Amino acid sequence: MIQKLFRQMLVTQIVSAMTVTLCMLIDSIMIGRFLGVDAMSAYGLANPLLLLFAAIGSLIATGVQILCGKTVGAGDREATDACFTVSVLLAAGISVIGVALVFIFLGPLTSLLGAGPPSSDNPVYGLTKDYITGFIIGAPAFLCAQIMVPYMQISGSRTRLIAAVAAMTVTDIVLDLLNVFVFRGGTFGMGLASTLSYYVAFGIGAGYFFRKDCMFRLRPGLFRFSLCRKLAASGGPILVNQICTVLLVFLLNRLLLAVEGTHAVAAYSVISTVGNLCYCFGSGVGAVAMMLAAIFYTERDRSSIWELVRVMSRNGILLGIAVTAVILLAAKPLIALFLGGSSETGTLAVAGLRLLAFSLVPSSINSAYKNYYQGISRIRMTELISVLQNFVLIALFAYLLSRFLGVTGIWLGFVCGESATVLVFSALVWRHNRSFSLSADAYSMLDPDFGAASERCFECTIESVRDAVDASRQIRSFSRERGIDQRTAMLIALCVEEVTVNIIEHGFTKDKLPHNIDVRLVLEEDRRVIRVRDNCIRFDPTSYLAMHQSDDPAAHIGLRMVMGMTKEATYINSLGLNNLTLVL
Repeated sequence: MIQKLFRQMLVTQIVSAMTVTLCMLIDSIMIGRFLGVDAMSAYGLANPLLLLFAAIGSLIATGVQILCGKTVGAGDREATDACFTVSVLLAAGISVIGVALVFIFLGPLTSLLGAGPPSSDNPVYGLTKDYITGFIIGAPAFLCAQIMVPYMQISGSRTRLIAAVAAMTVTDIVLDLLNVFVFRGGTFGMGLASTLSYYVAFGIGAGYFFRKDCMFRLRPGLFRFSLCRKLAASGGPILVNQICTVLLVFLLNRLLLAVEGTHAVAAYSVISTVGNLCYCFGSGVGAVAMMLAAIFYTERDRSSIWELVRVMSRNGILLGIAVTAVILLAAKPLIALFLGGSSETGTLAVAGLRLLAFSLVPSSINSAYKNYYQGISRIRMTELISVLQNFVLIALFAYLLSRFLGVTGIWLGFVCGESATVLVFSALVWRHNRSFSLSADAYSMLDPDFGAASERCFECTIESVRDAVDASRQIRSFSRERGIDQRTAMLIALCVEEVTVNIIEHGFTKDKLPHNIDVRLVLEEDRRVIRVRDNCIRFDPTSYLAMHQSDDPAAHIGLRMVMGMTKEATYINSLGLNNLTLVL
């Protein structure tokens, strides 16, 4: 089920990761084709500011993935609502303050970004200022759309999420074309088009949060500053990641200006825009890994974490190879979308994009593992990979190689930096394990005493009534072999059989989709824990009995018997799955 769930989440996560990138890509194409090289340079110089706002949104969104993943994994509804409330109010407050500060210091900020002083012979300054002005109006929707993504993933609202991103893309394209051919609003109009498209995406996505079955509730009474700190601490590594990215873009812009001039900066704007779209595949793998790791880590599910590490590694490498091949083959027509026919800027961009493509596989590996380590609370590893991958090693190699190879050396800095990061964090993993190993066990970096011992844990997948009966028999034998008395072993087996057969009879038949059930039994010293996870329609057995009380002793007898045997029953629907935990 983990592999299937990972792939389902990956599609929507990649699409949602493109929320910011698609608008930037569309703007970049329109600016490059219709507004000229100076406008493209202005767009490139404005990028660090856009990335800074993206960093703040990513900080909150990542904090949501970690904290909400843990509260959902623990079945704590009040803590989940508290996380939702704090993240929404925090995003609203930061966006208002951020917009005000940018407008107050717009002139000095434009110069600081590298656009130079305002003057009649410096058109780049005015173009940069105009683009920032148009774009910054959309900061509230920009931030809210980012934090909306993890909540919709957790709730399983993937179709709505894809619809929001699709609508945003279409809106941006239409408004950009209107700006170029009708309103002639220049770079200001391009920024404003992105702003309006973000509001469209947010409006579509926000509809879920007003539904009666929404699993999140805005409850201002739950707001706590201590939770703000936890949210910031949980998302801290992504802030480090984004700040490093901002610093890298700023540094490379300056280095390119010194080595090759404004043509190189314009080429880098195109390369980074296409590159960001390519990196969405790796970041999508990482985002899914983080969310699932947080949930499985809270459940102390060692075997699921091992499977997650294998699945995320395989998907990251395969996607990286596929995207690399596409970029190598399509580099020239892709650049032509932005810059038209052959030109000095276009030649630089094609060469740079092809070299950048070779960094995609190691970048996918780095993104997967830094997010995974964040999900299991190994924050230092996450921050180390972020700093090395997004600033230190790329900047170091770009600077050193530019001394000998000029602008080509700067492009090679990405390949060398990403590859060196993989080697560095792998060396730390081997040092931690005191042995060289490429296994999922080694790279998972779990403590030896994490979770239940394998000999006390039984797991299986059920797809039919026969599977359910077989699993019940195996569980009874498994329990008896581990010292459980005959009566208790029989009750555990009966409990699993009743729950799974009920799901098969009433859940599998609701549609024609393929379904399966994952069962996990943990025999702890003082209790027996059964977790049943299925991908059928939403069904909460803990509240069903309360809503369907009957005087008939035969009504819902199986379900009542199961609940009668349990000390504690917890249900939550997350990631589009039913998760029922029974403590006997």
